[in-house]
Amino acid sequence: MKKFNTILLIDDDKATNEYHEIIINLAGVANNIHSVTSGQEGLDYLTSKKNYNGMEDTYPQPDLIFLDINMPAMNGFEFMEEYNKLDEDQKGSHIIVMLTSSLNPDDQERAGKNNHIKDYMDKPLSKALVLELREKFLS
Repeated sequence: MKKFNTILLIDDDKATNEYHEIIINLAGVANNIHSVTSGQEGLDYLTSKKNYNGMEDTYPQPDLIFLDINMPAMNGFEFMEEYNKLDEDQKGSHIIVMLTSSLNPDDQERAGKNNHIKDYMDKPLSKALVLELREKFLS
């Protein structure tokens, strides 16, 4: 069974991040999960150079990023604007899934116009949704 090496959760609500970590662990689809509570922390993580997977001085390369839309200071769309400015080696080949509790259809349309956003889902994640994403992106 294929797994995502690392999943990055970007959501300002710590309880939501914790719940999503539990769901991802129950689904058994990731080797590592890293969570941050703001868009800026997500950018800082992606642009940091550390020892990842035994390789020194490399950028972290999460396979999958779950990105909340509605966050203070920097919302999901503002994060994407800054993400688009990153160097290609910082972007890697991330699969970005935008998560929302919004009922605004304009959000889904706007997300669909960004080539980096591969899916758009309602929060919270479920085990079935996570398994569906694994099937969709890793098979």
